[in-house]
Amino acid sequence: MAIEANEIKVPKRILNTLLASLSAGVVPRCGAPYIAIGRQDEISSLLDNLDTVADGGAACRFLIGRYGSGKSFLIQLIRGYALDRGFICLDADLSPERRLTGGSGAGLATYRELMINLSCKSSPDGNALSVVLSRYFTRLKTELVSEGILPGNEGFEDELKRRIFLTLSELEGDVGGFDFARVLGEYYIATINDDSERKSSCLRWLRGEFSTKTEAKAALGFSVSTVIDDDNWYSFIKLLSALSVKLGYSGVIMFIDECVNLYKIPNRISREANYEKILAIFNDTLQGKAKHLGVIFGGTPQFLEDTRRGLFSYDALRSRLADSKYTEMGYRNLSSPVIRLRRLSDNELLALVKRLSRLYAQREGMTVPPVTDEEIERFVTHALSRAGAEEMITPREIIRDFLTLLAILRDNPAASFDSLLSRMGKPEANEGDTEVGAGSRDTPVAPPKKIGLFDIDI
Repeated sequence: MAIEANEIKVPKRILNTLLASLSAGVVPRCGAPYIAIGRQDEISSLLDNLDTVADGGAACRFLIGRYGSGKSFLIQLIRGYALDRGFICLDADLSPERRLTGGSGAGLATYRELMINLSCKSSPDGNALSVVLSRYFTRLKTELVSEGILPGNEGFEDELKRRIFLTLSELEGDVGGFDFARVLGEYYIATINDDSERKSSCLRWLRGEFSTKTEAKAALGFSVSTVIDDDNWYSFIKLLSALSVKLGYSGVIMFIDECVNLYKIPNRISREANYEKILAIFNDTLQGKAKHLGVIFGGTPQFLEDTRRGLFSYDALRSRLADSKYTEMGYRNLSSPVIRLRRLSDNELLALVKRLSRLYAQREGMTVPPVTDEEIERFVTHALSRAGAEEMITPREIIRDFLTLLAILRDNPAASFDSLLSRMGKPEANEGDTEVGAGSRDTPVAPPKKIGLFDIDI
């Protein structure tokens, strides 16, 4: 079947990155909308949160799903929407070295990762802190010129400094605000004076790269009463969200993924300290203490529900995040802080594979997809026929298997689709997926399903 002439063509660079990431089981940082299938309700709910943040409010959500269920993909998709709507986005994956708080600078490591990945619409790939700050400086100069105060005129720099410090003085009342405003002021003065070394030092302080006040003073040339560390980094995220609006942005959206690494912390005291930080963030955003700030956490059901080591082991969080009695009766509540990602339907999985076939054909320069609609249906039916697939199959498994099959067909002209499908066997469950409902080896194999291929609108 020929690719439709009206199909959107994906830029080559994005297409190569997209398919390479998916083939490796990694969530792509760009191109997510091209393979977005389903999740309309979840996306709509999260976009409502973006509207709330843009209006001066705050939001905190938890995306909960099994490994490979699409949490990280949904995060990247919402990140793309947020950038298009004029937000500053921060994102970081937690790890044994990066936590919300902890010894040896684990919390500061997370803050630094957030700063490295800071992005905006004009710089979506990260490292955009200087771009964000420069936008405000450029806008101020444009305003002065429009008022008839030209760069060569006497008083231009004085008026520029006055407006900068007037804006920054509004941040001084918050925790850490005085030093934050002063460093920013020095950054803009260094910009006016074309002092690249001083600008670099100010950016280093804002990125949390100084470990002591003495080190910061030596680099900055003036004293500061604090440096960004494990204990106070979240306060500076709130300051950044307040500043973002003054710089012309809609607010800040912070994405923290792989929160299961908090669940894996062996020490109970350290683990609970991280949960206390989550509680502080949750309370700040829901009680109105933070403005123009949205926070989205991504984690597994274990991270949320385990009453011994998960969030539900911390009573204050359990009382806030536990499902209501109506949810237990089968009703969905997408306004709840917790969004549980359901398994994509059979038809949605089929539409996803069909979309991948077309994108693969685009990348390879094919005039027709490498496999037919009937073969795609047989592939998905085969994948859904394994024990427990009704609940446990994930988009990651489907995508990796399908792209691997296409690559083998490309690299081995003698291979046939039927022979590869027959040798593929029944897909195994993801290693490490032991959440409740995973099924057992004794579960009887369900008969293959017939999927209505031509009922799908992709």
